[in-house]
Amino acid sequence: MAFRANQQLRDDIWDYRYKSSAPAAVEPENIVSLAPSAPREGGATALDLVHQAAEIFKNLENQAREAEARLQSVCENLAEKLRFAEQQRDSAERARREVVNELNGKLQDVSRALQQAQSRIVGAEERTVAAEYRAQAAEAKLYKANQELAAVEEAIRKRLL
Repeated sequence: MAFRANQQLRDDIWDYRYKSSAPAAVEPENIVSLAPSAPREGGATALDLVHQAAEIFKNLENQAREAEARLQSVCENLAEKLRFAEQQRDSAERARREVVNELNGKLQDVSRALQQAQSRIVGAEERTVAAEYRAQAAEAKLYKANQELAAVEEAIRKRLL
């Protein structure tokens, strides 16, 4: 940035020295006029110009330092914000992992409970089927016993009567 300002100053001095014979034109607002206010001798004018140029250089350097300091401050601020954002991201990632692990544990617990419930249901169904077979067998025995009892009764009636 300072180089560009120095180059602009050189161009302005060049224009002042070698184009001063051209007709006077309206100077833009951002160009410093280095023309002496009153005619003086050549050495004094040159010395004034050197002093003015030195003052301009000094101002440009101060502005460059201030701009650099502002930029440094902005960079540090952004770097701090970036570190904070990274910490938040890491914290959120850890929290997410903890939640996922917790949910995985609960899912495993629920899965085990479901398997146990299913095995109890299967066992209950098997016991129910076995009980039904036993009930059918008992009914068959009862039917057979009732038939035998009826036959005995019939035999007793025939012999006694």
